[in-house]
Amino acid sequence: MKAVVKYGKEDGMVELRDVPVPEVGANDVLLEVHACGICGSDVEMWKGYSTNPINLPVIMGHEFCGIIGEVGSGVKEFKPGDRVVSETSAYVCGKCDLCRTGNYNLCPDRLGFGYGTDGAFTRYVKVREEILHRIPGEVSFEEAAITEPVCVAYNAVAVNSHIKPGETVMIIGPGPIGLNSVQIAKVSGAGKVIVAGTGVDASRLKLAEILGADIVIDSQEKDVVEEVLDITKGSGADLVIDAAGSPATLKQSLDMVKRSGQITKIGWGLAPVDFSLDPLILKAVTLQGSYSHNWNTWKNVLRLMEIGKVKTKLLISHILPITEWEKGYKLVESREATKVILKPVGVNNAE
Repeated sequence: MKAVVKYGKEDGMVELRDVPVPEVGANDVLLEVHACGICGSDVEMWKGYSTNPINLPVIMGHEFCGIIGEVGSGVKEFKPGDRVVSETSAYVCGKCDLCRTGNYNLCPDRLGFGYGTDGAFTRYVKVREEILHRIPGEVSFEEAAITEPVCVAYNAVAVNSHIKPGETVMIIGPGPIGLNSVQIAKVSGAGKVIVAGTGVDASRLKLAEILGADIVIDSQEKDVVEEVLDITKGSGADLVIDAAGSPATLKQSLDMVKRSGQITKIGWGLAPVDFSLDPLILKAVTLQGSYSHNWNTWKNVLRLMEIGKVKTKLLISHILPITEWEKGYKLVESREATKVILKPVGVNNAE
């Protein structure tokens, strides 16, 4: 079967290869992939850098769903033919305090699909039963493939942050995580949601408005901090979601969050912070990171998708065969695309 493989650490060391179909263990299923989304982290790996250690060579892709083709002897809850979507924690130890308390997304030994173990930019992927969820009947494969980035946003906005009805939420970065954060903030009761992006994000800022943003700001036309302070009459945003991740956006977050407010950082940034964090003290601000997701998050997000409170279809800008993976990566890198879905070779994609 064809697969998109990262085979070396350097820039560009990704290619389409023929790989064998994986063998499933007793508690695994063999999932026939019907849709898999390209994440910004996939593009970063392609360009030669990653926030996670990569086990080379590895099949890329971690935002995926499909139909179960085979089940191991110990699988009890699923059967061949089931439509399912998978979490990304391909392996966790199951024994540490974090695993035992349901926070397995933070397990020190965690391996994620697409970097730690073989992922889903291929036709078949091996998945352990514990991280599978049934796709609601109203949700297509393409929509279900975007469940994972919605879960990232949900964990950041609804779990790790605290929104009171009517509060102002500022979101920096209108990529898929930022756009999904708009939807989760509105569902969580935010009174006003503001989204900021750059000039190249024009189409994404328009989409942010469609998804519920009350105000969008083009940072090339207006000073984001001044705009937010003006909108909030000088007090600042109750919650700032940094979905961009650079030192500059963290500095903006500190400047426009209200006293005693919150900053939740989702976006990764490899550059060191080159400014004082003392405003955290002066303003008594809570600064926190948010990483990945767990079972309860997936359960709630799928429920929101089922009842139409979260719409992922609007984020899909391109659907390509897996043989055009490089085109998809370039579309994401240039921000011409919002979300690109890859379809494996040989799969019958009829719903």
